[in-house]
Amino acid sequence: MTDTITLSRRADALEEKMAQELEYLVIKSRLHMWAEADMGPPPNAGMLMKQNPNARVLMGDDPRLPAMPEKPTLIDFFKHRFGTSMHLLQSAHHARKNGLPEKMVLACLLHDIAVVGFVRGDHGYWGAQLVEPYVDEEVTWAIRAHQVLRFYPDEALGYEYPQAYVALFGADYRPDPYVDEDYKRMRNHKWYMSGRQITMNDIYSFDPNLHVELEEFTDIIGRNFRQPSQGLGFDNSPVAHMWRAMIRPAKYL
Repeated sequence: MTDTITLSRRADALEEKMAQELEYLVIKSRLHMWAEADMGPPPNAGMLMKQNPNARVLMGDDPRLPAMPEKPTLIDFFKHRFGTSMHLLQSAHHARKNGLPEKMVLACLLHDIAVVGFVRGDHGYWGAQLVEPYVDEEVTWAIRAHQVLRFYPDEALGYEYPQAYVALFGADYRPDPYVDEDYKRMRNHKWYMSGRQITMNDIYSFDPNLHVELEEFTDIIGRNFRQPSQGLGFDNSPVAHMWRAMIRPAKYL
């Protein structure tokens, strides 16, 4: 515990030093602090500004991050925000190779975008919400469902509980009750197979020797993702603010 506190203090000291050297202040979100087990008070912008009177809190683009176009597309987010997305590319590649419909190839391409770009926990729910205004309803449902279905084997389809989960979570791990309840509903849903197809193409998509380019899916994205003309984050959709949060994750307010 002492080591953790020491590391936290070192990080805070480094941030304070950076704040004094930069013309802008980066204030962590509360969620970011909790993820580091930091239950202390939020950073005090006023106090930091006293130490560096010329600085201002960050309210625009973050110069530490790659610049985003004025009207960003899904492909722009893949290139400038999602970082290493080879798992998603491999999943979509396998889905295409296995003859799945284009919208299901897109579902595989997008199934973990919350992991690579937003929030890891409950990522299927977050990811489905992110893309809901722009894709077929079945795609949204499948992305949400894969979050749940991956924990439950389907012997008839040859899907087994991933051994990687045993290593990651422990042999005694059991999904939360809300996940169990969702599974019961999803198991009998008309689109069960769509969600299951994501898990089937997900589990084989960790091949270090398979390199897939995003350009392989440009046409599929163009035909199946309703890109808003104003750009993702600026189309006044119910999820526009979520895309803006990925464009400017350190925006003060």
